[in-house]
Order: sequence, then structure tokens, then C-alpha cells
Amino acid sequence: MNDNIMEMIDMYLGLGIDTGGTYTDSIIMDISAGTVMDSNKSLTTHSNLIKGIKNSIEGLDNSYLKDIEFVSVSTTLATNTTLEGKGHPAGLILIGHSITGALSTDNVLSIKGGHDADGNVIEDLDDLGLVEDFVMENKDKVSSFAVSSYFGVRNPEHEIIVKDLIGELTDKPVVCGHELSSSLGAYERAVTALLNAQLIPVTDQFIRSILSVMEEKGIDADLMMMKCDGSLVRIEDALKKPVESIFSGPAASLVGASHLAGVKTCLTMDVGGTSTDVSMISNGIPETSDSGAKVGGWSTMVKAIKMCTSALGGDSHVWVQTGVSIGPNRVTPLCLAAINHPDLIDKLAEMDKPNVRHMNDIIQPTTFFVRSDSEFQGMKDAVLSSNEKEVLDVLGDEPLSLSDISMKLGEHTLMFSSILASLVKRRYVQQIGFTPTDALHVLRDYIKWDSKASRLGAELLAEYLDMGMGGFCSYIKEQVVKNMSLNIISFFEEDVRRSDIEKMIDFSSPLTFKVNHPVVLVGGPVKAYLTDINNMIDANIIVPEHHEVGNAVGALLGDVVHRTDVLVRGAGAGSNQYAVFSETGREVFDEYTDAVAHGLELSKKLIAEHMTGYGLDMNMIDFDLARHDVRSGFGTSLETKLVATGIGSPRR
Repeated sequence: MNDNIMEMIDMYLGLGIDTGGTYTDSIIMDISAGTVMDSNKSLTTHSNLIKGIKNSIEGLDNSYLKDIEFVSVSTTLATNTTLEGKGHPAGLILIGHSITGALSTDNVLSIKGGHDADGNVIEDLDDLGLVEDFVMENKDKVSSFAVSSYFGVRNPEHEIIVKDLIGELTDKPVVCGHELSSSLGAYERAVTALLNAQLIPVTDQFIRSILSVMEEKGIDADLMMMKCDGSLVRIEDALKKPVESIFSGPAASLVGASHLAGVKTCLTMDVGGTSTDVSMISNGIPETSDSGAKVGGWSTMVKAIKMCTSALGGDSHVWVQTGVSIGPNRVTPLCLAAINHPDLIDKLAEMDKPNVRHMNDIIQPTTFFVRSDSEFQGMKDAVLSSNEKEVLDVLGDEPLSLSDISMKLGEHTLMFSSILASLVKRRYVQQIGFTPTDALHVLRDYIKWDSKASRLGAELLAEYLDMGMGGFCSYIKEQVVKNMSLNIISFFEEDVRRSDIEKMIDFSSPLTFKVNHPVVLVGGPVKAYLTDINNMIDANIIVPEHHEVGNAVGALLGDVVHRTDVLVRGAGAGSNQYAVFSETGREVFDEYTDAVAHGLELSKKLIAEHMTGYGLDMNMIDFDLARHDVRSGFGTSLETKLVATGIGSPRR
């Protein structure tokens, strides 16, 4: 047997895939040795995820694919979907309470029922006829349903009854609040359940795309997905709880950066096309937020990494009016668009210059527009107004300038620019424009695509500000570096307003901020910013090999982590019994010691059952059980909380 074959036998190959807002990254790693064998980046194709995933994998050495034994993925699709309010429509059924705060759906039903803090019934569940009417009325309008009962975490029986009824009436997915969190907070639990329901079709599309490409490429391997706390989950569980994949991209980046840099404790900055994210890993464990993940203005009960993020990335739109603005919208960089559309160079050279009084982020001398398929299937059924349809109909696969569109419509730009903005926001139209990536191309700090398009764009924008092309691009780069530094400092100085930190950075004698931990940079263009960041941040700043695909590396390296909470307390006022609350429901015991003993046994059982699904027994995991007792001033036990954690590797 030759040496190459023996070497392949000793390898344990894994395929990591990360689908972000701009790129889909893939890597092949020998997990046993921790070495990256090959990597590739491809543009994410939002209208057809399979295409982008396939393109990314096809850029790898295909001779490895047949020997892949483990596949794991991460994505920012759930995050972006929630940020942009583009989840699929879902119906929400509230039991025993109503919500006056904001919700991401208008399809809401409140019925009688629910429990108190001790798990005792407040009102009987007598409104099942209303549930049936609501489901039948909405089953063809929504993609899924969410059910959240008052104190459902203390007794989920009403949620389970309603879920079973919906299952009899429709095959649409149903999510219950108690399945996602054991924490109190009726509003947050309802929001979490609703977001989860709205994300199921998005995650389903992503996972089916991955499975389809794996089948086509003959990859017969286990498939797992990273959660937003940096742990891994089976793909079937990811489909049930897609809200837990929010921030899974940054979580994967954090784990990957630590591995690539060879440090167990570090701060990680991930500079992507859409955003810049800062997070921390300590002794190999991602730091998580004390509160649930917050995304798009929604507070959830999802355990996630602690993160400081800003909507400024390499593809953020740079536009001018009286000054320079960067973002918050993401566009296709001119340099990239020119590769796919060479005629863009001639168009830029002949562009009309709009009046500065009319300019906004749509009306710019460097913007072009192409028609795009909707990212989410449900949006294809949305009804366009006659004006929207008229504008959309003039667009095609080739970029059109505002002047081109104006000529085709026979209207002044001001007559249709707001319509165009609406179509861009709803992803019927893709906007092309100048970006920080273009600025780097002009400065020759990062060259990947067509620098000529970037230079032409910079000349057009700089002229409005009486700046030279180089000075304009240097200013853009300076603003990106400042934003990156702000993110790092804000991560540690949570109690200091970002605006105050910015003033310190902008001071005539700017301060240098010292960070005692290594700072690892990942993302395509980060090397271009290294020197400038070092001037603002005093730290050991590392740009590791394979930094461009750090997310895909991290997706392969997470552990399976399962946590369960069991609470023991009195069964209610006037009762001499004791209740045990857990994810399985509520159980009552006559003696406190019996209740606690059952809780201890149940905690270990729940961890063992979960890990069995991953082929792990208790001898193969790190198990920890913490007990917290609350006692009266006389030493009497009032409450016992049991927090069990199991950690194991899904890889051989």
C-alpha cells in the first residue's frame, strides 16, 4: 500500500460550509490533525442557494469528497432574514394572555387558559373551537404556527393540547414556547416562538440545498449545524429550532479564529460583506450573553454568543451628498459587478452626474440596478403595485443606470427613485454601487476584481466633495478602521456610550486603547486594515492563515452542548406538596427531599437522552450538575434550582 493511500486512511476529513450574506465559504479539513486541506469562496446566490453552495464546493479538490466523513454548516441567513423583516408569515396563538407590544405578525389569536407560577391552571382551555376556526382561516396564508401559553414553562399542557389540535388540522410546522426556553417572560417567549416559526422555511431551504449538493457530489456523511452559542446540533433538530441559528455565522467565526490562530482565549473580529462582528472566546469556550440574543429590535430567549456588531462591511454602500455616508445598505461592489458585466466600465465613463440636491442612497452617479429573483419563495406571491411592476419590467440581467431607466420609462428620476428603493429593499432588485472594497482596490491594498471600475467610481464621487480620488478612498478606509476599533472598545466598555468612545478616537491627540488578549481578524480583506488598526489598538493582532474562511473552519469544530434546568419549589399557596418543573413538564411530590432526588436523577437522564442521539454515552462527555438552594432565614429550603450541562464531541 503506497504512502498516499496510508495517509488518506489515517485522515478524518470534514467539510465545513458557511453561507453568508455575500459569500459561501467551504473548507476541507483533516479534523484529526486540525489542518485545512483546501478552501474556496463563492458568491452566495440568494435566489438559488444550491448554485452558490455547489460553486463553492466545486472549487475544492474533488478527490477528497468521497472520503468526507463529517459535514457541518453555519449561516447568517436567519440573522439577515430577521434583520430585514423577511421571515415567512406565521400565525401566533396566545393562551391565557394577550400582547400589546410589537409582534412580527398580524395573524394573532388570544384564548383563555394558562397557568400560574406554580404550574396550576388559571383558566380551563375551553376555546379550542376558536383555535380550529383560526387555523382553518389562516392555514393557506401562513407557513407555520407558534403557540405560547402564560407560564407555559411551568406547565406546558395547554401548549401541547393546542399543538396537537393544529397538527390534526394542517401539516404546517408548529412551535411551542416551552420547547425553546425555560426562562420566564411571556412576551419574550412568544416573540422567540414566533420568530422560530417564521424562520423554519428559510432554514429548511438552506438545509435542503446543502443535502442536495451533498447527494449530487456523493458525500455520504453526518450533517450538523452550528448554533449561535458556538455548539453543534443535528440537522433535524436545527430544523425544529431555526431561531437558534441566529448568529451561527459569527459563532462559527469565533471558534474558527481561535483554532486558526492557535490560541484558546482571544477576541475575534469578523469583517464580512454585510457587517463587522466582535466576540470573545475564553479557554476554548465562547462567551455568551447573560440575556437572550437581540436581533432586528427583537429580544429573544435564545442563548447566543456575546457580540458587538455594526452594519458596516466590505459591501456597504458608499454614497455622497453634502458629505460621505457608508451603509447601512449592502450593494454589489463596482469592481465585482464589472467582472460579470464588462460594459459597466464604459457606462461609468459616460455617467450623468445628478444634481446634489436630489441625491440620496439611490440617486448616485455610481449606482446601477439589475433584476433579481426574490430570495424567499413566499415573496414571489407578493402583489406589486402597477408602478412597481412598471419599473421592474424595464430591468433585466444587465445593469441599468438611473439615466437608462429614465429613458425607458420616459420619466424623471425623481418620479421613480422611491419605487426603486422599495424594490431594492424587498430584493426584487439588486443595487450596484461604490463600497469600501472598491476603495481598497483604488488604494491597491486589496485587489481581487476590476480596479478600473473602482477608480472610475471614486473619481465620480470624489468630484462632488472637491477631493482627489486617493484622498477620498483613504477617508473611506479610515472610517472603516475607526468603526472596527469602535467595535473592539465597545465590546469591553459596555457602560460607555459609543458616541463618547468615538469622541475619544476623534480627539486631536487620539488615545491608543490597550487590549490584553490577542485580537484575531478574520474575513477576506482584513490584512488591508492591519497596520491602521495597530495604530489605534495596542494588542497582539493576528491575521491567521485561512482567515478568509474562518467561519467554515469554525463550523466543523464546535462541540455538542446540552443544558437543562430543573426547578424544585412549593406546589402553590396552601399546598403541602412540592413541584418539579422541567422541559418534560410538571411533577408533584409529597416530600421536598423526594422532589430534589427526582430532579437530580431527571437532570442526568435528560442529558444522557440528548447525548445518546449523537452516539455519545455519559462516559464520553463532560457532565456538570450545579445545585443552587434558596433557604429562608430559618434554614428551610424554599427552592432548589438544578443546572445540568453535558459537553461532547460529535466527531470520532
